[in-house]
Amino acid sequence: MPRLIRRQFKDTRGEGELFRRRALAGFALILLGLCALVGRYVFLQVLHHDEFALRSVNNSVKPRAIPPARGLIYDRNGVLLADNVPAFRLEVRPDQVQNMNQMLAQLGKVVPLDPDDLDAFRKQLKQSRRFDSVPLKMRLTEDDIARFAVSRWRFPGVDVVPYLIRYYPLGSLFAHVVGYVSRIDADDLDSLDPERYKGTTHIGRIGLERSYEDMLHGSPGYELDEVNADGRIQQVLETHPPIPGKNLYLSIDARVQKAAQDAFEGRAGAAVAIDPRNGQVLAMVSVPSFDPNLFVNGISTADYKSLITSPDKPLINRAMKAGYPPGSTVKPFMGLAGLEYGVRRPEDSVLSTGVFYIPGQSRGYRDDQRYGAGTVNLYKAIYASVNTYFYKLALDLGIDRVSEFMSGYGFGRPSGIDLPGEVSGILPSRAWKAKHSPKERTWYPGETVIAGIGQGYWSVTALQLAHALATFAGRGVPYAPRVVMSTADVGHTPSPLPNPPAGPSLIKNMKDWDAVNEGMQLVIYSNDPLSTGFKFRLGDGFPYRLAGKSGTAERFSRTSDAYNENRNTAYLAARHRAWFEVFTPAENPRIAVAVVLEAGAWGAEDAGPIARKILDAWLATQGGAVPPDTPLPENGVTAAPAAASTTASEVMPEDTPQGDAPAPDSSSAGDNDQ
Repeated sequence: MPRLIRRQFKDTRGEGELFRRRALAGFALILLGLCALVGRYVFLQVLHHDEFALRSVNNSVKPRAIPPARGLIYDRNGVLLADNVPAFRLEVRPDQVQNMNQMLAQLGKVVPLDPDDLDAFRKQLKQSRRFDSVPLKMRLTEDDIARFAVSRWRFPGVDVVPYLIRYYPLGSLFAHVVGYVSRIDADDLDSLDPERYKGTTHIGRIGLERSYEDMLHGSPGYELDEVNADGRIQQVLETHPPIPGKNLYLSIDARVQKAAQDAFEGRAGAAVAIDPRNGQVLAMVSVPSFDPNLFVNGISTADYKSLITSPDKPLINRAMKAGYPPGSTVKPFMGLAGLEYGVRRPEDSVLSTGVFYIPGQSRGYRDDQRYGAGTVNLYKAIYASVNTYFYKLALDLGIDRVSEFMSGYGFGRPSGIDLPGEVSGILPSRAWKAKHSPKERTWYPGETVIAGIGQGYWSVTALQLAHALATFAGRGVPYAPRVVMSTADVGHTPSPLPNPPAGPSLIKNMKDWDAVNEGMQLVIYSNDPLSTGFKFRLGDGFPYRLAGKSGTAERFSRTSDAYNENRNTAYLAARHRAWFEVFTPAENPRIAVAVVLEAGAWGAEDAGPIARKILDAWLATQGGAVPPDTPLPENGVTAAPAAASTTASEVMPEDTPQGDAPAPDSSSAGDNDQ
């Protein structure tokens, strides 16, 4: 039978109800989404408007550090010693470089990059923040800049940046005093204040550039730059200028400095001149020297190797970092010690027979004159440099009083000069020997004897001797040596740096000072053929009275292989350290000079003329007429006087009695002065 099919009718009402529910749900969702959108809008545009507005600006506005101009350095008369000159360098923004090695390889085909440039760049890159610019190549040439400009579009994140580079107009003349700056490396970044050195690429390394870094550097500024999508500056929106470093004015006179350097004629040595009235350093030279400009942007491997392998060691500041036995230059101080302690009076005398013996011992210590100088008082002991007088004086004083007195004049410790790296030298004492010779702590009389003539353990720098001499010349009033005389902000008048006396006068009785001073004047003016300065007439033609003392210290012991009987002048020059110390005017000193030659036959003969040339140059700066030139001996040496043909190192006899220690290097040798 046919199947019945039921027809179902459409539920219009139900469908309408379902549609309304769905419509309401959709509307609610739309309304909820709209509320969320409005809420987010309020959150971004109202509640956090300032924050996101700043972020937006930062996408187009970049701050850029402006390094300060480094302070300039002048001599006492305004001669420029350290300048800032404009230059250009390549800088890289690491955050804008995707493949650094590939970029460097391609850039090297456009602008030559030395291995030293790449090494320095990679070291600094490791320590810098990703968004900081890192110098790649310093001091671009005009050709470098032109080649890079053509290909600039290929190197995003690399740009040519103008800056000021340090330049030393007088080159080697002030290298050891002024020093130099060089590029900041990875080690420096760990110790420097990142905010203060932001944008700075160089820092002081040695000399005044290092010791006055805080004054010379200044404080950085910054500017806000509007940049495009490539990071290139479109306009400068705001600028906060940096504060330049202070300028330094030295007490050194460039004319005296040059005269001092020229007087050495290339021979290794050092000279220091100090004003006894205030401690101002008037000249400080170390020969040989070097060109500090080589170091400013990174010295090449070849140049650096040449400097460090040079037998003359030009990088060493011999004035304050090289110690030498002072020889007879300590004799005036020894004589003053004898007077101050009441052990001697100026008229007290000893008999010089040519050999001195410690009581109870058979070992002899030679005098400067083979057969002795006869009866010797303080004055003759100084001007004839009679070892016997000072041998006995040292024994009578004892090493403890000798050390105590010499320490007061700055021996055995840094002078306190405003330059870094000064060595302390060695002042012979029981304490020093106990510390440095633990296996042999006993102090022997023989060591006291040779200490009395500036031999043995003694080690003195030219600066120390000049400081001690200036203290004596200033009638015992000590001043710390100072190279910087005044400082000034840019556009302001220089302000003197105070340097008060380090204490009261060290001299108890000015009659003692007069006696030693007179003995030192006789070194220059005595007509006695035994005077160490008799042949050389260093005071001739000079308008002021000079007071000086020579010193000739031996470099080897008497048992050294370097010693032989071929005592010609060339041999003696290689064997001796030649010293000369002098101040003037003798009655009211205004300059004290100490000179040392690493190889000189005799103190008065070789170092004396150098000191005289320094005084001549100083006299010219004081408005005085320069005396006729006093030529240095040819090649630094002349024939040795017959009276000194036998060196005092011939100590006799050879045996050393029980209780007396063998003398250290140079100790058994006497001191020879001519």
